[in-house]
Amino acid sequence: SGEAGGITQHIGAYQVKTPDGSEVTFLDTPGHEAFTEMRQRGANVTDIVILVVAADDGLKPQSIEAIQHAKAAGVPIIVAINKVDKEGANPQRVRERLLEHELVVEEMGGDVQNVEVSALKKTGLDKLLDAIAVQAEIMELKANPDRAAEGTVIEAKLDKGRGPVATILVRRGTLKVGDIFVCGAESGRVRALVDDHGKQIKTAGPSMPVEVLGLGGVPMAGDTLTVVENEARAREVAAYRQEQALRKRTAQAPVSLEGMFEALADKANVIQFPVVIKGDVQGSVEAIVNALNKISTDEIKVRVLQSGAGAITESDVTLAAASNAPIIGFNVRPNAKAREIAKREKVRFMYHDVIYHLTDEVRKEMAGELGPERVETVVGRAEVKEVFPAGKRDKAAGLLVLEGSIRKGLHARLTREDVIVSATTISSLRRFKDDVAEVRAGLECGVVLADTNDIKAGDHLEVFEVELRERTL
Repeated sequence: SGEAGGITQHIGAYQVKTPDGSEVTFLDTPGHEAFTEMRQRGANVTDIVILVVAADDGLKPQSIEAIQHAKAAGVPIIVAINKVDKEGANPQRVRERLLEHELVVEEMGGDVQNVEVSALKKTGLDKLLDAIAVQAEIMELKANPDRAAEGTVIEAKLDKGRGPVATILVRRGTLKVGDIFVCGAESGRVRALVDDHGKQIKTAGPSMPVEVLGLGGVPMAGDTLTVVENEARAREVAAYRQEQALRKRTAQAPVSLEGMFEALADKANVIQFPVVIKGDVQGSVEAIVNALNKISTDEIKVRVLQSGAGAITESDVTLAAASNAPIIGFNVRPNAKAREIAKREKVRFMYHDVIYHLTDEVRKEMAGELGPERVETVVGRAEVKEVFPAGKRDKAAGLLVLEGSIRKGLHARLTREDVIVSATTISSLRRFKDDVAEVRAGLECGVVLADTNDIKAGDHLEVFEVELRERTL
């Protein structure tokens, strides 16, 4: 209920004590399709995947994708069929659909456990815990607590009062306050460990999720945290990794002449829509960047100038001002100095807390950038039979309408042997001596075309309406 839009957009990690006294750590990964990488990381750091499928709406693309992640990571799956108390719930259909993805449940002679639950009524949850216990027993999960700790970053953010904070899932060993560690390209010393209830603790053993304070910077979600023997070693490893990352970013593909011209041609035709993206946590930012890149079409592309976790700062605003780009803030706000510069430079902020509202708004803006779409509808075709002078400068054409109809004021194209001679409009239309509004197929008429005198017998006239439609991407 605390999440915007009622969907989980952050990865939560918490420990639960089961009635039989064992402890289970749950990683809650979002189901929305933009959060692919979060789910992939979730599958890679867990021992068992619980796939929650609603009994009334079956397998969604996200569920199928989660199955693929779990298989790729070689993690066993337990299926929780939720909302069985709802009208129209059909758990059997879910089981049958699972067969398509090679998940054969026990009832059908397979080895995948499935439990019917209702999160709302809290029914079947004890059965689900039993299923987890059974699965864990089969797997004989073990870890050595008496060694230097190793863990994985599940989520990372820049906290206003506490600096860079990372949620770590300890994989093996025991993490202690005061440990010196390397985490991705950042190094640090554990200043404090906070458990999932917000309490400060001194040590965290295997399978325990903790928030770690004392990092030098915000690591990337998915990075590994490794405890090292001393600060010099930590700094050396972090510096080496930063250098590697920089090299990777600045590495250029070998330039060929064709490639250069292609890139230039691409740039000329594609409108770029620049944005600066700031989110509260690394995972959300990554999901937003991916979602926006998916919106891009051949005519207009999103160009992410900068993205990162944390509040909107002055440097974000100056960058956005230079490229006339809006700043997208996902669950974050600008600091006072940034607001001041934004006001002066007239930089636009787009604040959001639900990812699909954000993508919808950007989609609308991009469609607006392209301008309306021009749609032509051909109304009629005619052939020029003869040409005679009309007034001092104009020429009139005697036409036979071949198909459709011709109306005054419409756009027209004059073609000679299928080559367009001129694009014009019909300024007057006559039948015998009378001005008329419309002439239908099979009849003859005389027309005067605006701004053109290059008319010859045998030319063809195509008459069309032009409609400007609002774009959609």
